Amino acid sequence: MPAGVSWTRYVRMYVASILAMFAGAQVVHQYYLPDLTIPEIPPKPGELRTELLGFKLREAAAKHHTEEKPKMD
Repeated sequence: MPAGVSWTRYVRMYVASILAMFAGAQVVHQYYLPDLTIPEIPPKPGELRTELLGFKLREAAAKHHTEEKPKMD
């Protein structure tokens, strides 16, 4: 066995690591609460909830803000 570890210890560590991975995934899903529903009709561009709408709004506001700055002559 690798690194001089017995089969039983190797299997226990493998199972423990898999369970830790599953527990971590469960914690992340409980924290972020993803929307796992599948819509019947595909959404139109811009209607998809997973798009970075907050980023798009900030980007548009920043662009709008820089265009409105008065020029000092």
